[in-house]
Amino acid sequence: MVTYYHDKSIQVTSTAVQVVDQTFPLAEISALWHHRGSRSWRVLAGRGAIGAALAGPLVAAAAGIALALWLGRSPTITLAIIGASVLVGLAVGPVADFLFEHLVRSYARGSRRLEIWLRWQGRPMLLLATADAVRFGQIYRALQRAIEASQPAPQPPHPAARSDRSRATSP
Repeated sequence: MVTYYHDKSIQVTSTAVQVVDQTFPLAEISALWHHRGSRSWRVLAGRGAIGAALAGPLVAAAAGIALALWLGRSPTITLAIIGASVLVGLAVGPVADFLFEHLVRSYARGSRRLEIWLRWQGRPMLLLATADAVRFGQIYRALQRAIEASQPAPQPPHPAARSDRSRATSP
C-alpha cells in the first residue's frame, strides 16, 4: 500500500481515502472535482493592513522631510526634523521582514474557501473544505495520483484487430 498524503484529518493511499472516521475505497470513486468559493474580504483587508503598516513609516518620513523644507527654519532645526524623519523611515527595516513574512503566508493560505468533491457510490460527497491553498493542492494532487494509479492501464489493440484500411496505408 502506497501513502500519497497523510495529515491529522485525511489520508490518501493506493486503496482508499480516509477522512476523519469515514473511508472511501478508490474503486467506488467515479469522479473527482474541486470548487473555489468567493474571496474572503477579511483576508484581503488583512493584506491591505500589512501594506499600510509597511508604507506608513516611509510616508511619515517623506512628510517630515517635506515639512522641514517647507518650514524654512534655521539649518539646525531643519536638519533635526530631517534626521528624525529619516529615523522614522528606517524603523520600517526591522519590521519589514516580519510583515513580509506574514504577507507571503497569507498568499500561501489563500483568500478563498476551496472544496474537494467526489462521486462515491453515485452520490456527490464533500470530502474537504479548507482555506489553506497549499494543503488543498497537496491533497487534490495526491487524490489524482491515487485514482490514476488505481485504474488499469489501457491495453493497446491487438495487431490482428487492425482494420484493412490501416494496413493499406502503412509502408
